[in-house]
Amino acid sequence: MNAWSAAETIDFRGPLDVTSAATVLLDSDNVVIGWSEAAEELFGYAPHEILGRSLETLMVGRSSPEPALIALLERSVGPTWRSEARIARHRDGHPLEVATTIYAMTGGEGASPQIMVAAGLEPLRSWEAHQAMLRGLATQSPIGLGIYDTELRLTWANVTYQAEIEQQFGDDYTGRRVNELYAEGEVLSEGYPGTLEEIMQNVIDTGEPVFGVLYQARPPADPEHDHVWSCAYYLLKDADGHVIGVCEDALDITERYRAEQRLALTVRAGVRIGTTLDMVTTAREIAQVVIPAFADTVTVDLVAGVLEGEEPRPQGETPALVRVVERFATPDARADSEDAPSSGPHPIEYGRGSPQLASLSARKAVIVDRHVEPAGGVTEEATDAGADTAAGTGGSTGADMGAGTGGPEAHSILAVPLRARGTTMGLVTFMRCENPAPFDNDELTLANELATRTALSIDNARRYTRERASALTLQRNLLPRGLPEQSAVEVAHRYLPADVGLGVGGDWFDVIALSGTRVGLVVGDVVGHGVNAAATMGRLRTTVRALARLDLSPDELLSRLDDLVLQGAEEQDPWTGPNTEQAVGVACLYAVYDPVSRLCTAARAGHPPAASVSPEGHFSLLDIPPGPPLGVGGLPFEPFEIYLPEGSLLALFTGGLVQDRDRDIDIGVATLKGILSDRESSLEELCDRALSELQPQGPTTDDAALLLARTHELGADQVIGWELTAEPSAVSRARALALEQLVEWGLDELSFTTELVVSELVTNAIRHATGPVYLRLIRDRSLHCEVSDKGHTSPNLRHSATDDEGGRGLFIVAQIVQRWGTRYTASGKTIWTEQALP
Repeated sequence: MNAWSAAETIDFRGPLDVTSAATVLLDSDNVVIGWSEAAEELFGYAPHEILGRSLETLMVGRSSPEPALIALLERSVGPTWRSEARIARHRDGHPLEVATTIYAMTGGEGASPQIMVAAGLEPLRSWEAHQAMLRGLATQSPIGLGIYDTELRLTWANVTYQAEIEQQFGDDYTGRRVNELYAEGEVLSEGYPGTLEEIMQNVIDTGEPVFGVLYQARPPADPEHDHVWSCAYYLLKDADGHVIGVCEDALDITERYRAEQRLALTVRAGVRIGTTLDMVTTAREIAQVVIPAFADTVTVDLVAGVLEGEEPRPQGETPALVRVVERFATPDARADSEDAPSSGPHPIEYGRGSPQLASLSARKAVIVDRHVEPAGGVTEEATDAGADTAAGTGGSTGADMGAGTGGPEAHSILAVPLRARGTTMGLVTFMRCENPAPFDNDELTLANELATRTALSIDNARRYTRERASALTLQRNLLPRGLPEQSAVEVAHRYLPADVGLGVGGDWFDVIALSGTRVGLVVGDVVGHGVNAAATMGRLRTTVRALARLDLSPDELLSRLDDLVLQGAEEQDPWTGPNTEQAVGVACLYAVYDPVSRLCTAARAGHPPAASVSPEGHFSLLDIPPGPPLGVGGLPFEPFEIYLPEGSLLALFTGGLVQDRDRDIDIGVATLKGILSDRESSLEELCDRALSELQPQGPTTDDAALLLARTHELGADQVIGWELTAEPSAVSRARALALEQLVEWGLDELSFTTELVVSELVTNAIRHATGPVYLRLIRDRSLHCEVSDKGHTSPNLRHSATDDEGGRGLFIVAQIVQRWGTRYTASGKTIWTEQALP
């Protein structure tokens, strides 16, 4: 097949061609002397009906066509023909609008005959429109058209197609295959073969057209840049239906494709950047998003202190930077590398004149391109993103092109500051090594958007880090830092907040040392979790400790606590109104265990009951009467008492441990029963098993707290007591008994102070109370001295005047002992003291 020149007009036979149009032969008097079959078909006259008749039989008159139509006729048949548009009459009488051309024949003597060629005017106009369309496709269309023969050799190309290949091949493109014209091209659309030749061959083999194939290559007219075309392929057949080749339609959509890629990158960034509240992870996410579609190498540097949650300082001198991410494309350019194990956060410095420092100083993006000159030299050009002109940055710029990345040297670099809420978080640097295209203004806009999104996520993570640090500090100050060792019980505990990230919630537990070697055990639950719940929990825990030190019974302690919570809820906040949230769902369970009597007394306010496990492993929930949540008011709390054998296990837990949205509390308690019934495991092991089996994924709706206490009993060799008569002579007897017992215990060093304490307390009891007096000594981690009587009047510590005869005794006692206090019972009161052992 011969090649056609797209610049030439392609003349196909039209309606006025003599081989297809109605042809009439006229003599010099316009009498019809010849009649073609096409004329019979157009006008309806048979030859014998029209021959010898005047042309006026057919023609009624001339129409008044526009000048454009006359030009159309003349262009169709040439300037030597006389062309007109006329109105003819069909044999059946209806008018016809026809185009006619008449040509006078020369030769011979006398008047010359004429040939008239006629055709319908509408078919002529339609044919001319098709001709105009073909000329436009060949010379003006932005779509590149190429025709390949059945051997897939190029035979014809329009002007657009030629413009892409003539620079390299000139006129010598005919007969070349597509893979010769576009070397190293790539089919981007999935589901198609890898080369255009394979696609075209498949069209020839199957006859199925192909549309919308995206093809990327570097055209000969622009060998330095990749272009993307949207291509279509379909068969070409001759008039007999024989396949003569395949036509390629190719539209250069490079700009649109890049815009779509940038949009897709923006959408991907919106989904993948900022998925966690971890700053390093966020920095890695932007690198993963842009490699390799946008850049070959990415580094992210943060201002020192940001990783610890500190507020970035106002922009002044160049801030110290910490490299947190250093990522580059792998050799196949389709995936990005993982951060090297040694590439954790570490300080990074940039030289003067580097684009990074220029970007930080200007608070704008900076582009630096390194171009290779034909002679082999290099030139560098830096562009300030906020300026209209380019400016040089000095000779040290090139030294920082890709410096410190461990990858190839970059030829184009884009440094963008990470700014959020008016402050600079750090800097992200995009570099291109393999991609030959430099960063342009459209990509600069995209980089700014990516940096802004990343900066906001990093700032949110920074704020979270700061708040979490504050919350953890609050937690360390509110929850027990370390429970004191007790002779009464051995304890273990676990606390797991529902807000695992923040690390604190509203549940709490505590172990409180009480007088007489007794111990107070408490668990509580404040509705919600987070810092507000933790603050409320801290106030309640402090209040419980203060009330417990008054040696209040569990039911009385909860009553006092209930009044305080209700009073706090009624306090008016000038901004938010009554603080009612603190009074909703505040639950507490308080128990006191006495290792001398083995009596455990407990009361609860809106809280699950405690559980006990006997030394033999029998599990039971204590039948503690339920009380209303704290802050309700008006309802009493009832105490519960039980004697626990030595070695019993007491379990106090919050509802979040045994209950969640997917499990009923009964099922959780049954699971806890199976765990605590194991007498072979230590308390720490039981705590771990409880969390792993009851909350394997962590609590989802409520905090979980567990406090385990294994009870002990003080033996007869550690406790001794005497009942004394309420008369003055009992004082000397009490001193003698106490001194004798101290000698037996080997505590002679405490004889003087103990004699003074016993003498003063017994004397006060006899003088100010009624009934018998009971003296008890307990040798434990300290020496406990207790004097009980039937009175309910508490002694007051006071300074005596110089003229007072008494009143100094209790003051002296308070100076020589570690602690002293009063606790009340149903039958009276007990004054107690504690002394440190030698």
